[in-house]
Amino acid sequence: MHFASRATLTAAALALLPCLAHAQEDKSKAVAGGGISISGWQGKIDPKEASAGAQLSQSKLEMEGKAIHVVTGPAVSYWNPANKGSGDYTVKATFHEPKFQGLNDHPHPYGIFIAGNDMGTDQQSLLYCAAYGTGNFIVRGFGPAPFQMNGRAGAPAASVHKAAGVGSEVSQDIAMSVKGDKVSCSINGTEVWSDTKANLVAAGKLKSTDGVYGIRFAHNTEGHVFGLTSTKP
Repeated sequence: MHFASRATLTAAALALLPCLAHAQEDKSKAVAGGGISISGWQGKIDPKEASAGAQLSQSKLEMEGKAIHVVTGPAVSYWNPANKGSGDYTVKATFHEPKFQGLNDHPHPYGIFIAGNDMGTDQQSLLYCAAYGTGNFIVRGFGPAPFQMNGRAGAPAASVHKAAGVGSEVSQDIAMSVKGDKVSCSINGTEVWSDTKANLVAAGKLKSTDGVYGIRFAHNTEGHVFGLTSTKP
């Protein structure tokens, strides 16, 4: 019995080794010709990336035709300070990943953020909803420390599009809304998450649901963003 217990523990430890190795190897890869080339736009990489020595110039934001083209490097939030939402509003955009997992060996998310305050500083706060080409989505924020609203791994949703396979294209229509005391995220026309404003505007989370809006990409990811707009009810 004692031997079986040791064997089980040994097997479990061995099973974890590939995951630990993968976590150590999953580092941001600097993008050639990185930086921001869209007038008026700014960006900030995640504190964890910065503490590892990454820089904003290692990710790229540019216009490509009518689309915003993003290639990361380190995980980053991009915004134009003129883009603000207040009261009741909806921010939406279409995200196109030309090659699913084209820059990494596992899925990474991208999406919209709202409620940005103290942007570009160490006290930056925001809330984002992002989709994966696997059918999953996450809702997270910075307040200024990271916080999670639907778990560490996120959750699946039937409305989130799945890529046909590695290297295939996939698109997602993502919208975040504030209406009364409700804050929500919809993906491809279906609400996938909501919470109360009272639960979000709290210590360690958001300063307000009013604020700057923009886009958010995880590290080592490429995508195009179409039609980033804010509308009032």
